[in-house]
Amino acid sequence: MKLKYFAWVRERIGKAEEDVELPDTVTTVRELLLWLKGRGEEYDFALQHPEAIRVAINQEHAGHQEKIAGAREIGLFPPMTGG
Repeated sequence: MKLKYFAWVRERIGKAEEDVELPDTVTTVRELLLWLKGRGEEYDFALQHPEAIRVAINQEHAGHQEKIAGAREIGLFPPMTGG
């Protein structure tokens, strides 16, 4: 599965994208974020508030309870602000 990181999530992790093989226990967006946090300091720093991270599965916004089975690409975004 391809993971794409955007804005300061990308900057903190130190890469724009990567291909990963997820363990069978990772079935939802929330579980993915928690699994990523355990991959190292840079991931933990980028995802220190996983509930604030926005996610797109195959380029469609998804909630944290969304199942990720069959996803080809998951994008992780920081919270968006603007005015």
